[in-house]
Amino acid sequence: MPPTSAALLLHHGRGAAARVLIAHMGGPFWARKDERAWSIPKGLVEPGEDVATAARREFAEELGVPAPDLPAVDLGTFRYGSGKVVHVLAVEVPAALVGSPDDPASPDLTTRAGISTAQVEWPPRSGRRVDVPEVDRAAWFGVEQARPLLVAGQQPALDALVAATA
Repeated sequence: MPPTSAALLLHHGRGAAARVLIAHMGGPFWARKDERAWSIPKGLVEPGEDVATAARREFAEELGVPAPDLPAVDLGTFRYGSGKVVHVLAVEVPAALVGSPDDPASPDLTTRAGISTAQVEWPPRSGRRVDVPEVDRAAWFGVEQARPLLVAGQQPALDALVAATA
């Protein structure tokens, strides 16, 4: 069975007019990339853990702030070409969150305490391992702006969000 990740997609607004919070993947490989270099905050579901708990835990680990304590809507499970499975939950937040002191968006998450890191080999095939933040920034985008930025396996979650909130 392929590994399953849980993701939490924050949004404000509804249908095609919704704005979503996505995060840019960290590390030197992604540093100069934008298209297909963003992701819904996500991570692996631990054995015995439910999807909602995993999604909220991973959101906090990747963005360095707790997920808003608001109801979540299940958008479904999405499979990457690699076989990886991501279960996406959506949380509607008030538009007033954007730009407030509690906004999880940040142009530089690397300065936020508590964000998770991953060890990668850099430069490739060098044998040298470096710690990099899993994500380095997070921002709000309209659904159609977010689509080309997201990794391909997560793009269908935007369609599910639009349908669920229309």
